[in-house]
Amino acid sequence: MPITANDTNRKSWLEVPVNSDFPIQNIPFGVFLTKENIVTVGTRIGDFAIDLGALQQLNYFEGIELTDDMFMQDTLNDFISDGQKTWRLVRNRIAELFDVKNSKLQDNAKDRDIIIFKMEDVEMQLPVLIGDYTDFYSSKEHATNVGKMFRDPENALLPNWLHIPVGYHGRSSTIVPSGIPVHRPMGQTLPNGETTPVFGSSRSVDFELETAFITTDVNIMGENILVTEAEDYIFGMVLLNDWSARDIQKWEYVPLGPFLAKNFVSSISPWIVTMDALEPFRTKGPKQEPTPLPYLQQKGKHSFDINLEVAIQPENGEPTVISHSNFKYMYWTMSQQLAHHTSNGCRVNSGDMMGSGTISGPTPDSFGSMLELTWGGKNPIKLKDGTERKFINDNDTVIMKGHCQNGHVRIGFGEVSSKLLPPFVRK
Repeated sequence: MPITANDTNRKSWLEVPVNSDFPIQNIPFGVFLTKENIVTVGTRIGDFAIDLGALQQLNYFEGIELTDDMFMQDTLNDFISDGQKTWRLVRNRIAELFDVKNSKLQDNAKDRDIIIFKMEDVEMQLPVLIGDYTDFYSSKEHATNVGKMFRDPENALLPNWLHIPVGYHGRSSTIVPSGIPVHRPMGQTLPNGETTPVFGSSRSVDFELETAFITTDVNIMGENILVTEAEDYIFGMVLLNDWSARDIQKWEYVPLGPFLAKNFVSSISPWIVTMDALEPFRTKGPKQEPTPLPYLQQKGKHSFDINLEVAIQPENGEPTVISHSNFKYMYWTMSQQLAHHTSNGCRVNSGDMMGSGTISGPTPDSFGSMLELTWGGKNPIKLKDGTERKFINDNDTVIMKGHCQNGHVRIGFGEVSSKLLPPFVRK
C-alpha cells in the first residue's frame, strides 16, 4: 500500500510554522487531555492537536475498518494492535482530510470546532500503556567510553558486545511523558575509599540520550521472528531520557546489572512518530565486524538519520545545548534488537517499549550522557550563565530534541523536557 501521507508536495490548510517538527507529512500519534477533561487519541499538525476520536465519531474514517471506540480510549494500544495496514490507511486519510485541496472538513466550521485544538489548550499524556520495557546498550562509542572509564582502556568492549545486542529488562511503571518532574533518587552508594556503603540521595544524577521504539503484537510465547520481518512489527519511535544515578549504579550493578540506579524514572516525548513518516530518512548504520551470526544478518538501509540534541536549562536561566548526536551512529539496528529479543521465544506485545541505549557519536560533543561529556566529572561543562556542571543539579531541566531533515521535508519528535527536583521528603 502506497504511503500517500508522505507526499512532500502536500500542503495543509492548518497553519504550519517554518521548521515545525509536525508538518502534514509527519502525522504522529499520541494521547491528550482537553480542557473539558476528556482524554482522547490524537495527532498533530503544526501547533494544532487533532481529536481522532471526534473524527471517528463524525464518520471521517468511513471505509476503514475500525472498532467503534478505536480512538475514544486513553491509550494507543488497540490501534497499534491492528497492524501496519490500519496504521497506513488512517495516516493516509488524515493527510487527505487536512490537505489544502480538500474542503470536506476545511469548510465545516461546526466539525472543526469539535476536532481541532490549539496545543496550548491540551495536556499530553503517556501515549501507550507500556506493559514491558527493555533497554538496550547498542552504541559502540558509548560502550567503549564507559569501558575505558571503568575497565581496561585497551579492552573497553566486553567480549560479547560485538556479537549480541546487549539489553536488560527495565521498569515500565515509572515511564512518564515530557513535562513530568523527576525527584533526585535515594539509594546506597559506596563513598571513595570506604568499605561500608551509605544511604542517601544520589550525587551523580545523569541523563541518557536515547530513542525508543514501540511495538505491535509480535509473536506468541515460544515463537521467534526473523530479522527481515522485524520492522513490520515496529509502530514508531519516541525520544527517551533514561535518567541514571551513576553513583548508585556503580555500587549495585555487579553482578546483575542496573536496578535502582535506572528504574526511578524514564521520560519520553509524547508523540509517537511512525516508521512510515521516517521512511525517507533511512540510512546505513556502521559496518558490523565481525559479521553477526546468521539470525542477525541484514543488508540494506536499516538505520535512520535522526539529528539529536541535549540542553540543560538552570532554573530561571537559558538553556545551553551540550550535545549534538545522531541515531545513525547506533551499531545495532532496531530490527536486530527485536529479532534478538524474540530469538528465545520471548513474547512481545502491543505497546511494549524498547530503548536504544545511550546514543553517543564519535566526537566529544556528540556524547550522550554527562558521564561521557565530563568524563566522569573530571571536565565540568560551563553553561551560559557561567555555572558549571559535572552532573545534573537540582532544579535543572534537561531538554532533548530530535528531527530528520532532507531537501524536501522536516519530520521531528518535538521534545522530552524534565526538571530534576530535590529528593522527596516524607512529611
